[in-house]
Amino acid sequence: MSTSQRFDRGHTDDLMSFLAASPSPYHAAENAAERLEKAGFRRVAETDAWDTGTSEASAAGSGGKYVLRGGAIVAWYVPEGAAPHTPFRIIGAHTDSPNLRVKPLPDTGAHGWRQIAVEIYGGPLMNSWLDRDLGLAGRLTLRDGSSHLVNVDRPLLRVPQLAIHLDRAVSTDGLKLDKQRHLQPVWGLGDDVRDGDLIAFLEQEAGLPAGEVAGWDLMTHSVEPPAYLGRDRELMAGPRMDNLLSVHAGTAALAAVATGPGAADLPYIPVLAAFDHEENGSQSDTGADGPLLGTVLERSVFARGGSYEDRARAFAGAVCVSSDTGHAVHPNYAERHDPTHHPRAGGGPILKVNVNNRYATDGSGRAVWAAACEKADVPFQSFVSNNSMPCGTTIGPITAARHGIRTVDIGVAILSMHSARELCAANDPFLLANALVAFLEG
Repeated sequence: MSTSQRFDRGHTDDLMSFLAASPSPYHAAENAAERLEKAGFRRVAETDAWDTGTSEASAAGSGGKYVLRGGAIVAWYVPEGAAPHTPFRIIGAHTDSPNLRVKPLPDTGAHGWRQIAVEIYGGPLMNSWLDRDLGLAGRLTLRDGSSHLVNVDRPLLRVPQLAIHLDRAVSTDGLKLDKQRHLQPVWGLGDDVRDGDLIAFLEQEAGLPAGEVAGWDLMTHSVEPPAYLGRDRELMAGPRMDNLLSVHAGTAALAAVATGPGAADLPYIPVLAAFDHEENGSQSDTGADGPLLGTVLERSVFARGGSYEDRARAFAGAVCVSSDTGHAVHPNYAERHDPTHHPRAGGGPILKVNVNNRYATDGSGRAVWAAACEKADVPFQSFVSNNSMPCGTTIGPITAARHGIRTVDIGVAILSMHSARELCAANDPFLLANALVAFLEG
């Protein structure tokens, strides 16, 4: 048994708690930071000088540091005596998931129903949001510019489906949903729709003074908790596995490596980069296509006395695994998958390949991932899309192109991707975490 294998079924139990506690990217980033704090990591302020000071909050010197910005977190651990040109080993993931998000003028309604105006975020399976008890969570920004997280984690909203008696064709023609007209949730009764009702309600829920909220980033979530299912509890169902499963595994792996017996002798600087906005293109100040990761890594080199040459050497020797969920072969739609590549739930992490660079994996990246899995005694599988089907993408190609870092795309195979509730094998999350530990250790 490899010394890298540190996680068991308890990891999946902890994942379920993480999913339930992270209904928005902002909660996910905060929860990852809290777990890293317990492992000895300290937050570094982006507005501070990083090349001075000896306090725990300084970016100079050894130890665990992290930057928290909105729904994104970048964390890294510097071993004792690491040179400025020491290469990075990076786990990349994303904190956001497709859902329904509150519009700037949220209060609406008609025909005796009070409703909330929502916009579609990313590419959700819209039917999965129908007739489901929904909570509301996210970030409230106050007049002084500070932010406050809010989470109404109880049945508050519902998107009611049209009864079959009023749409007989649904049985033959299938369900057709108009994104504007058919997905606005109800949350009460009455014709007296008043501007400001929702925000006033959330101020009260969050214990904030009335009228203090100046902006908001709010989204719906299913309040049904994650759960094991199946005869032998060998499956796990839950929300936001795409991609909080990888955020959780990456956080656990980084904490394990930083607190392990070999932390002082690591040949690489292990990094976790969990971005926001992957589901809509990653183009934001907290997305993978923004400067956040590159800026943090550069500043960490310079904080340790490095030069631009040291920065170039550190990046040239770096490797990133972009960890995101992928598709397990669907038993009811096997023809939609490549006929020679059928990743199975419970078979270990998948290596994602696309020769048109929708995934960043190449042969050298495959070798890095294969070595990590062998060290951790973890099986892995290969995934390619059916040639007749468009291929999705990840932060992998963006990271490779933007930073010139060798990148390989991996993840856990799931069903019901982009549903309000997704499904995986209960043992795959801890297999992924074990392999990520081995990858970070080098």
